Formats: sequence, structure tokens, C-alpha cells
Amino acid sequence: MEWIRWNNEISLTLPREARIVSMMTTNRIGIIGGSGLYHIEGFTDQKWIKVKTPFGSPSDEFLTGKLANREVVFLPRHARGHRILPAELNHRANIYGMKKLGVEWIISVSAVGSLQTKLKPCDLVLPDQFVDRTKKSLEHTFFGRGIVAHVAFADPICENLRQILLRSAKNCKARVHNGGTYVNMEGPAFSTRAESITHHQAGYSVVGMTNLGEAKCAREAEISYATLAMVTDYDCWKANEAHVTVEMIIANLTKNAALAQRIIIDAIPSIATEPNWPAHSALKNAIMTDRKHWPRSTIRELGLILKKYG
Repeated sequence: MEWIRWNNEISLTLPREARIVSMMTTNRIGIIGGSGLYHIEGFTDQKWIKVKTPFGSPSDEFLTGKLANREVVFLPRHARGHRILPAELNHRANIYGMKKLGVEWIISVSAVGSLQTKLKPCDLVLPDQFVDRTKKSLEHTFFGRGIVAHVAFADPICENLRQILLRSAKNCKARVHNGGTYVNMEGPAFSTRAESITHHQAGYSVVGMTNLGEAKCAREAEISYATLAMVTDYDCWKANEAHVTVEMIIANLTKNAALAQRIIIDAIPSIATEPNWPAHSALKNAIMTDRKHWPRSTIRELGLILKKYG
């Protein structure tokens, strides 16, 4: 790390890792989801890339390539072969890896349980809110260790990207629901009936185990993020429905996989080519710690994220 004094202020020369990204393909679109999503017709020039991060290992290697005339990066959330529990996901490493590969937009495709009668299995939901039922707050932020930041998170989903996904879902004739609250539980067990009934009575829409940490880290990394939630079951609040099982989830995920692929292909051409949405400047007024107090070790870790503000 080199320090440069300029006009009596301390500025920084970013670590080599932060400079590498400028030489790589930028303005890519990221996709996080199940392994079936990268078997999309027209996904060309595929190459698996191993990415190191200061926060440990991502879920898997990243698959880069081209889809609908755009550079894309795919990450199997639970690793190929589905080997990682939701609570074991390293969201910081996953999102940092996307950032390192030049990703500016992330489409998250996730399985969820329905908490309301109108949200039927095989429907799609485009949530615009989250409720946190995890115990992972320190694992859902890049900050700390001497640098304090508080990003605005009142609207946790990038509305620009969400609206594109909504239009594409309608174009693909999906049964899609506009908006809703995603309850992020920790798992790996499914909800108790008491939990499920409580969430149902509160008016929440769906329950899942993965997206909140992704959304928080994406916001801090100034990446546009939106969720395409695929309903697989009614959780366990609905007494006249069979309880959620792994077999039920897999069967309905398989039914929705082709639809999700079509929606992604339809959506990609509508995504901006330059990162100039509100999510892309989320840190502008969020960093509280004066630059002169930033620890060198933390700067090394956050070089890619701090590069505009150093």
C-alpha cells in the first residue's frame, strides 16, 4: 500500500486487486441461482473462473460468458451439486467476487415458500421488501474493522431492475406478482407452523433463506440487485395443504426453470449499459469514518468498493 500526500490531504493508491478490475470486462450482468440456470440456450463463450476475495471463498467458481449480446457472470449459489447450506453462504465473498469481475447488476433467482393464498406454487414474485429473521448482521456487511458506513436500505431492491424483470415476466406470460415482502429465515429447517402462521398473519408474501445477505452486500458494493422469487410451496401455515418437502420444491423448481431462463433472456437487453442508477452510488453519503482514520488493512480488503471514495 502506498500513501500519497496531496494538498495536505491523505489519499490512497488502491491495492493491485482494485486496479485489476479496470483492465477486465466491466458493466457485466450477474446471475445468482441454481445450476439449471446456466444451461441457457445462447449462453456462449462459457468459462469458469476461480476468484479469490479478502472475505474467503465464494460458493463456487464464476461462469462468465455472453447471453443476449451482453457479458454475464453466473454463480451457483449453493455450489454445483448443491453442497452449501443457506446459513453457510458467504455473501460477502459472493458479491465481492461479482464486483471483482465487473458486475454492475445482479438478478437473483430463488425458491421461496408462499405465505398468502393468492401466491400459488409455480407463481413468480418480485419482492420489494425484506424482513430479517437471521442472526448474521456482521456477515451481511463489508464494513467494520475501522471503517463505518450506513447505507440507505429503506428500499432494498433496485426498482429499475425490478421493473425490467416485471415487464419481462409479463412478456413471457408468467403468473407474476408485483411487489411483496420476503421474510429471510436462517434455516436449514423449514418454518415451524407458529412461525409460518405469524408471517402469514403479518401479511408478508414469501419466505426464503438466502436473499437478504445478498441484497445488503450488493447495496454496499453499489451493485443493482433484484430478486426473481419462484414459489414452490405454501410453507406450512395453510392447514389444508401438504407440508413443504424437498421433493415438492425440486419438482416445482424444475417446472419454473425454463420460465426463469426465458425471463432472463428477455430482460437482459433492457438493462442499462452504463451503471448510473441510484444503487450505483449507494455509498456516496454513507461512509461516516473520516478518510484519515481508515486502517490500511481494511483499505486493502475494501479496495474495489472504496475506489470512488478514496
